[in-house]
Amino acid sequence: MDVVDALGLDALLGQFVVALGGALVLGNGYAIYKARRGEGPSGEAGEFRAGRAWWLFGVGVVILVWGLISLFAE
Repeated sequence: MDVVDALGLDALLGQFVVALGGALVLGNGYAIYKARRGEGPSGEAGEFRAGRAWWLFGVGVVILVWGLISLFAE
């Protein structure tokens, strides 16, 4: 038996990719939502960068879809 098969590393890597993509989508989606409501992070100063948030949201969607496809393709 191979170490990769014994430890289930293929599925684990796919799960990490899904978690990373999901975190990017949820975190940036929440930041975009809060900015549209006119709220900022509590206790923090700075400006909301909409372009960066939308870019990272899109990257998160791509990573999330890639991870889901790799999990279900096995």
